[in-house]
Amino acid sequence: MARGEVDPLVAEARRGDPGAWRELYLLHNQRLTVWLRSLPSPDAASSAEDVAAEAWLTAAAKIHDFKGGDDDFPAWLFTIARNHASNSRRTALRRRTDPVSVQEAPESTWGRSPADLSQVDDLDTTRRLLEHLSPREAEVVACIDIVGLDVAATAAALGMKPTAVRVARHRALGRLRNVLADLEAASSPPVTPPLGDAPSPPRSAAPRPGH
Repeated sequence: MARGEVDPLVAEARRGDPGAWRELYLLHNQRLTVWLRSLPSPDAASSAEDVAAEAWLTAAAKIHDFKGGDDDFPAWLFTIARNHASNSRRTALRRRTDPVSVQEAPESTWGRSPADLSQVDDLDTTRRLLEHLSPREAEVVACIDIVGLDVAATAAALGMKPTAVRVARHRALGRLRNVLADLEAASSPPVTPPLGDAPSPPRSAAPRPGH
């Protein structure tokens, strides 16, 4: 079915079918939450899960204004979530409330989740890498390479043209390749020359019999 046509899930959700909403939630909430965790937040009290929940409530309230189909729904939902995240950041900066001390977290604190330690390690690595990018490049990489949105959905979610998305991703991936190369070079042990390359010590002449 062509993009933009009303598909079964959206049509049923618009009629208020809880089963359709449940399926939409199962399809999109996990990657929505992962994407929100990749965005910087100055308010550690506002979690990615909180923003995602607000986005779903807004989507349910405005579903009758949504004219797209199932393929368009993720971009629409991500746009709503991105707006909520931006509003949360602005509110937190105005209030300047931070439940953690300066020693425990910087002014721009990345969102946290109750995931297991291996997932936290992966998220920390991802966040550190994304910090090397501009905010727009980081959003593009998070949409496409972390949560799997296509270029069209990413463009719709971020308010960009598809060409601009491709250019931003190309630049971001090039920058990340250089960062990873530098990290790999910094972590590599110093090269020790093989033993065979060292000059052999001179041999002393063995005494002849009878001398």
